[in-house]
Amino acid sequence: MSTIAFIGLGNMGGPMAANLVKAGHRVIGTDLAPAAVERHVAAGGVAGASIAAAVAEGDVVVTMLPSGREVKALYGGPQGIIASAKAGALLIDSSTIDVDSARAVASDAAARGLSMIDAPVSGGVGGATAGTLTFMCGGDDAAFARAKPYLEAMGKTIVHAGGPGNGQAAKICNNMILGITMIATSEAFVLAEKLGLDAQKLFDIASKSSGQSWSLTTYCPVPGPVPTSPANRGYQAGFTAAMMLKDLKLAQDAARSAGAVTPLGAEATALYGLYAAQGEAGTDFSGIVNFLRGK
Repeated sequence: MSTIAFIGLGNMGGPMAANLVKAGHRVIGTDLAPAAVERHVAAGGVAGASIAAAVAEGDVVVTMLPSGREVKALYGGPQGIIASAKAGALLIDSSTIDVDSARAVASDAAARGLSMIDAPVSGGVGGATAGTLTFMCGGDDAAFARAKPYLEAMGKTIVHAGGPGNGQAAKICNNMILGITMIATSEAFVLAEKLGLDAQKLFDIASKSSGQSWSLTTYCPVPGPVPTSPANRGYQAGFTAAMMLKDLKLAQDAARSAGAVTPLGAEATALYGLYAAQGEAGTDFSGIVNFLRGK
């Protein structure tokens, strides 16, 4: 078993680190929130004295951070992860960040002779807790092969998307699809209500025909048809509107950088921006159905 430094023990990182502990690894965790570190220790982990100290011990370093700014700040500099990591360490960044930042950090790691992959996740807090996350990985073949056993302790589906940054590219493309289809699904249910069509009837038809999507059959935005969806618990967040807006903005940044045309992605970004600005940033992203109802 390995010693793993885990940086970022929040809603996603905490359960992920706990699953690495369950797999038998020694996991040294750090976080800005003392309560998060306390939960990590209660789950069998070890509290790191500092990021640099934790990283210096790690055979593997896993990070789950809020944005590209934090990733670049923590990986770079004389006290950063790249400088503090021991020779031969494997670096895994599971943050969701912009493609350009992911590639820049990977290049800096390679210059020091360190293996690195970007491995953003899909599956939300429930998937992190259950160990059923999907990992979208960018990096060379050797780094991916080294990382896969650790990712399998935290997830169910592990996909190598290509070279550095391609994990981030896959994540933002996937979540752009998700954001667009959730709005489309919500619009359909709002229209059905106005037309006097029962939500369950629409679900029964669309879920077995050409309107089928994950947003409909797994995460239905109205109460009833899918008992496990957030719609049945007051839109308590599994994946917040703020997180969806962040990913849609990253997709738009990437589209501008690559010269891609994404009009529906742009419209979805604008709508989630309006929804979040109404005080719903912490609500589940499927709650946008209420915004479309005019509530």
